[in-house]
Amino acid sequence: MTSQTPDLPEERRPRPVEVPLLQIGGAPGGASGGCGCGDGGCGTGDGNGGEYGDGYGLDPIDCGLDPELARLLADAGLDPVQVEDIAHLAIEEDLDHGVDVTTVATVPEDAVSVGDFTAREAGTVAGLRVAEAVLSIVCTDEFEVDRHVEDGERVAAGSRLLTVRTRTRDLLTAERSALNLLCHLSGVATATRRWADALATVGAAAQDSARPRVRDTRKTTPGLRALEKYAVRCGGGVNHRFSLSDAALIKDNHVVAAGGVAEAFTLVRTEFPGVPIEVEVDRLDQIEPLLALGADLILLDNFTPAETAEAVRLVAGRAQLESSGRLTLESAADYAATGVDYLSVGALTHSSPILDISLDLRAVPADGPDPDSPDARDGRENGGAREVRG
Repeated sequence: MTSQTPDLPEERRPRPVEVPLLQIGGAPGGASGGCGCGDGGCGTGDGNGGEYGDGYGLDPIDCGLDPELARLLADAGLDPVQVEDIAHLAIEEDLDHGVDVTTVATVPEDAVSVGDFTAREAGTVAGLRVAEAVLSIVCTDEFEVDRHVEDGERVAAGSRLLTVRTRTRDLLTAERSALNLLCHLSGVATATRRWADALATVGAAAQDSARPRVRDTRKTTPGLRALEKYAVRCGGGVNHRFSLSDAALIKDNHVVAAGGVAEAFTLVRTEFPGVPIEVEVDRLDQIEPLLALGADLILLDNFTPAETAEAVRLVAGRAQLESSGRLTLESAADYAATGVDYLSVGALTHSSPILDISLDLRAVPADGPDPDSPDARDGRENGGAREVRG
């Protein structure tokens, strides 16, 4: 395939983004890498790899972000270098190698403002540290951050999430990129929380390990998979595999290509003996042969609740079971009551609406307010943490 570049003036022709793209795609090492989901059955390793560096082989202070922010991201199971790359890409895309012409024309260079990231509707928050990463890329001077809530917390409409004091130009330039990521990730977390809540009452009498759980798929936005799967965890869900190399999932097309389910399973087990294998079925009679082969997990595709309950009875704990297809919030309790281990919901990452969050500015004198002013104390007295960044 060939393409042509429109005949544009030299200054308007597309150019490569001059940002080093390090670690996009997450930790190296395939199935041995960590995902931070804390779910031993997801086929993606052993949680977040413990101390940062075990999963990624890097120290967070090696990236360009503030060391404390980098460690907060790492503690959340995110790669600070990847988050920094995404922040760079977002800003480069928005500026297109230029400047924010509206802001530069209307805002004095030395103006300073306080900005409140505020939830306009109730939901579950995710991505606050990612928004801070965007701000750190743009802010040319020292800036202060007051954290009022943390990722994973439920918030009411009108709740202040994060307060930032910095140059007004920088704050306005970073606004849309920071909000795009924060609103999207919070939307994923909020949708996941609805599913987790719907399943919680069903599994209330069961031990934690036996409760049905909602989990995601690989139906994610290119480049944002790690962040979207993090948002699922913030909403109370767990993660399925992060990549094609983490675990095998034998579906109908693999069966056709290999000449049968047993053939496909044997080929995968022979080629990759240490990789977990999940197999998709659409009929009850396909289950017993898979158990004889040693399938780790069986995906029940478009089974009704009654068929799912029969599958649970047949398997009797010999493998984990995952329901997929025909799943809605209204039917979630019916499927969960069957005893299935997971409900797979691709819509968590590919169709969740954003959580509406705004950035509201308050102008302040250039030398800033007293840190102990009522406004500053309010954030800290409500659980906020104050930091000064350079």
